[in-house]
Amino acid sequence: MMTPEGKVVGHHIGLSFYTIGQRQGLGIGGSRETTGEPWFVAGKDMANNRLLVVQGHDHPLLQKSELDALDMHWISGSAPDTTRAYAAKTRYRQQDATCRIALTDTSFARFAFDEAQWAVTPGQSVVAYDGDICLGGGIIEQ
Repeated sequence: MMTPEGKVVGHHIGLSFYTIGQRQGLGIGGSRETTGEPWFVAGKDMANNRLLVVQGHDHPLLQKSELDALDMHWISGSAPDTTRAYAAKTRYRQQDATCRIALTDTSFARFAFDEAQWAVTPGQSVVAYDGDICLGGGIIEQ
């Protein structure tokens, strides 16, 4: 496990066992050199087998204003009007977050949020809504 500054603060048991935003089970409690805030998983470097960890729930590396989604499925059979604002969720039980949706083809979309979203996780789902109506969703790429 490594900080954004490159300091090794622990060892992981395999990148697949961790998710962005995870706090529990990291095995890296406080030390004299830390802020005393809890550690969170902020990213994975698959090529170098490194787990990026940061301290503090509100760390900037845990916030994302945009995401790209693949394998979009639109329930109506066609993509929504891209000139309007919609709502989306990237986590279960999350409050609706206002966003704009840009489309490059039928199965790829970029979501731009009015407010940064916490712990957007590649491989998880993003789901778009128009009020109470589910428009569809896809798999978060980045």
